[in-house]
Amino acid sequence: MKTMLFGATALAALLASQAHAQTAATDPATPTPAPAPASSTNQRDIIVTAPLQTSERDVLQGTTVLTGQELTRQLRPSIGETLARQPGVSASSFGPSASRPILRGFQGDRIRVLTDGIGSIDVSNTSVDHAVIIDPLLSERIEILRGPSALLYGTSAVGGVVNVIDTRIPRSVPENGYRLNGIANYGSAANERSGGMAGDVAVGQHLVLHADGSYLKSGDLRTGGYILSRDARAQALATAAATPVDPNEADPIDYAASAQLKGKLPNTQSETWTAGAGASIITDNGSLGVSYSHYDSLYGVPIRYATQAGQEQEAPRLDVVQNRVDLRGEIDTGGDVLSKIRVRVGQASYRHFELEEDNSVGTAFYNKGLEGRLEVVQANRGGWQGASGVQFYNRIFNVAGDEAFLPKNETNQTGLFTLQQYESGKFRAEGGVRYEITDLAARTPEDDLRFFRGSQSYHSVSGSLGASYALTDSIRVGLNGSRTERAPSAEELFANGAHAGTQAYELGNPDFKLEKSWGLEGTLHAHGDGFSFDASAYYNWFSNYISENQVAPSVCQAAADPSGRTVDLPCFQYQQANARYYGFEADASVKVAQIGGYAVNADVLGDYVHANIVDQGPVPRIPPMRVLGGIEAQGDRLNGRVEVEHVFDQNRIAAFETKTNDYTMVNASIGLSPFGKDSKTTLLLSANNLFDVNARRATSFLKDFAPLAGRDFRATLRFGL
Repeated sequence: MKTMLFGATALAALLASQAHAQTAATDPATPTPAPAPASSTNQRDIIVTAPLQTSERDVLQGTTVLTGQELTRQLRPSIGETLARQPGVSASSFGPSASRPILRGFQGDRIRVLTDGIGSIDVSNTSVDHAVIIDPLLSERIEILRGPSALLYGTSAVGGVVNVIDTRIPRSVPENGYRLNGIANYGSAANERSGGMAGDVAVGQHLVLHADGSYLKSGDLRTGGYILSRDARAQALATAAATPVDPNEADPIDYAASAQLKGKLPNTQSETWTAGAGASIITDNGSLGVSYSHYDSLYGVPIRYATQAGQEQEAPRLDVVQNRVDLRGEIDTGGDVLSKIRVRVGQASYRHFELEEDNSVGTAFYNKGLEGRLEVVQANRGGWQGASGVQFYNRIFNVAGDEAFLPKNETNQTGLFTLQQYESGKFRAEGGVRYEITDLAARTPEDDLRFFRGSQSYHSVSGSLGASYALTDSIRVGLNGSRTERAPSAEELFANGAHAGTQAYELGNPDFKLEKSWGLEGTLHAHGDGFSFDASAYYNWFSNYISENQVAPSVCQAAADPSGRTVDLPCFQYQQANARYYGFEADASVKVAQIGGYAVNADVLGDYVHANIVDQGPVPRIPPMRVLGGIEAQGDRLNGRVEVEHVFDQNRIAAFETKTNDYTMVNASIGLSPFGKDSKTTLLLSANNLFDVNARRATSFLKDFAPLAGRDFRATLRFGL
């Protein structure tokens, strides 16, 4: 950490000296030109989530960039639902407020969700009912990196990285001395009303101040049919027939009424507001900025209805607060060997209360986190360039209350990494290595016998090596191999308790070894006049793969006995075994006609994941095959699009899962740019799930109790000055 603070101090000193020199040598009345911001480029295919900015068509792994009108069209209250229609991406779908991205079937601790290159510093990886503390309303750009390049952001990112880029720390001086961007949104399915504003103002030639805020309020989500799945309804009706309602019971469960529920999904209302402020010193050769942000949310979690006698039925709500401070700096050294120095630090204090129906706090989650990166970028010499750095991460996590399934624990992680690229003509090669030390400790009071206690230390080495070749000016093929080692998380090591969010008694294993894998990925990029095609196919071989498996209740009861608890939930124990993942994702677009001032394009995407634990069976909650096709007319002031998405059924399931039926959704949208395509003012009108289909995601713990949104009419206005 001292290294990163030293780097920030050095950047500040260099920037201050440069600003003084520029002011002395320049007419004060002549504004200093600002450097082009890395993330506001108009070139959609430039990937900035990497130490070395690279064209999307040259990246050796599957990538997606979401910005502009496409980002507006996909915008939803959660980051998971916002990205769910991108190739290789699904969502955990634990209700409309808590939905985390799933990349290539990997979720939880195997992917990283970043805000401007640093983790979201929340507890969304701990349980699926915990929201990611990132507000999509304020996002300027979202980048998805699937595969081993994400290892530069931590070995836990074996599945990939989602990076949400905002403007909270300004990157450039406004041309007119100020800039203002806003968004207003309405969605009919949940009576969702939301809006956000972000503004910058220049104070002198080099200082830029920033402020932003957002607000969202929604009611219960309307769905396209029955709340319970067919199997869950049948089970509830059978229980109702065998267990008549006892009129003398204080709070009886009406199983028959639950089976008949339709339309609105109870207990899914939400209210969220955010506020932030930032400032940057910006010169021709770099910038240094800081920001503060506050996130406050109250949201309900869909009820997991009791379908059998003896099951509990809760309607929890989560009261979430995060306060966060960020720092980002970059300086262009202009050297022949060293090109840039970058520093990025984020610190956050997070807590959420899980509220009972009487508003009392049942369980409290507390998380304090600090993450920082220091990178040095090499100058390009004869086609050779690279970046190296150090990353530090600290998390202190504590759960207190009725569902304290995890002891107080601390994670410290330090990583050293390098990425090197070489390009000569049509040939490009890339290699990266990351060495990481992870220390985890459970700090349980001596008089609390419920939990495992102790500490573990892991040393991991991960790397990737690949190459690509341009067959023509339009077509490039690539092959990439990787070796990854991931340290277990605190949850996988130390869990020992009932967890109502997943309806399981979770049991960790403090003796776990490193999770290791080999991976191979092939890519094809074809881009030309009026067409584009991107595809990736991959295969991963895991040893010591960590997953939860349902075991006999006596296993959990033996672990619970020292505290005298009774295990009354299904017992799930984390285990290690060999596993195999393979699949593909592809998307294509072609211009099919030119009608007056409108270009008509057709596009299609598809993805598939097959995941298996050797000698056990399918990995649970894997998304099935999916195909999405659309046709779009694009003009300077008006765009129109119709698309059809078909998600196949999922019959490859773990022993404790239920099957998921296929579904087909039809969506349509019209985008207006009344002042021309270069204007920041746009109005998007969309109709999603036009035929009000009752759809469920195979990746969701709550798929049998919480369908996706039904027919949803949305209106989104973006504007800027």
